[in-house]
Amino acid sequence: MRLRAIISYDGSAFSGYQVQPGKRTVQLELERVLQIMHKGTIVKVVASGRTDAGVHATGQVIHFDSPLTLPMDRWRTALNVQLPGDIRVLLVEQVQEEFHARYDAVGKTYRYIWSLNEVHSPFERNYSVHVERYKPNIEWMREASVYLLGTHDFSSFCASNTSVKDFVRTIHSIRLEVDKEMNQLQMEISGNGFLYNMVRIIAGTLWEIGIGKKSVEDVPEILQSCNRKNAGKTAPAHGLYLEKVAYLQ
Repeated sequence: MRLRAIISYDGSAFSGYQVQPGKRTVQLELERVLQIMHKGTIVKVVASGRTDAGVHATGQVIHFDSPLTLPMDRWRTALNVQLPGDIRVLLVEQVQEEFHARYDAVGKTYRYIWSLNEVHSPFERNYSVHVERYKPNIEWMREASVYLLGTHDFSSFCASNTSVKDFVRTIHSIRLEVDKEMNQLQMEISGNGFLYNMVRIIAGTLWEIGIGKKSVEDVPEILQSCNRKNAGKTAPAHGLYLEKVAYLQ
């Protein structure tokens, strides 16, 4: 049977999601535990997409196939007992055999977090980007984000070392809000899909607009140029969270 799981992980100590030789990754840990549960049989895990080293997830989606007759309500416990503490399974459910965590995804939501505190708490250092020297103009950032909504060629907002041929994506929404309790600026962005480093480049570009290094009016020109060099710097990985993956079923 095919199972779909929603997982959460702290990306701080991982070299990203995908298996890499000699490195600790989320996929490696998941498949290690599944291999134990399946008495040495290798069980491959497919995710909705990769996340880079340092990137976190609160709603990553995976699927895998298993012949085990374990009751559905015990899967989550059985996995969490054996997984390391920086990965947690939130939900496990049976799905149709045709379901595919990556190819069936119709949208994703990410969150990016900047800390506005004068002193960055050591307990937040891996989970938000510290920007104590700057007080961004959030209205400028909001105004600039409007230009990114809709369907565009996002070549300028994609890492240059990608092999992707189609750079057209649709962004449904971008929200920039201040969490007053945590003194954080948070960007929530949703779209039908994202290119490699796209969210981090958008975050970096909007940040540069917020602190006056770029202007709101630069955004349409950056989009039209289809040139990565014209966008802002790629924002650090540890401020990024994969929050939700959307499916039709």
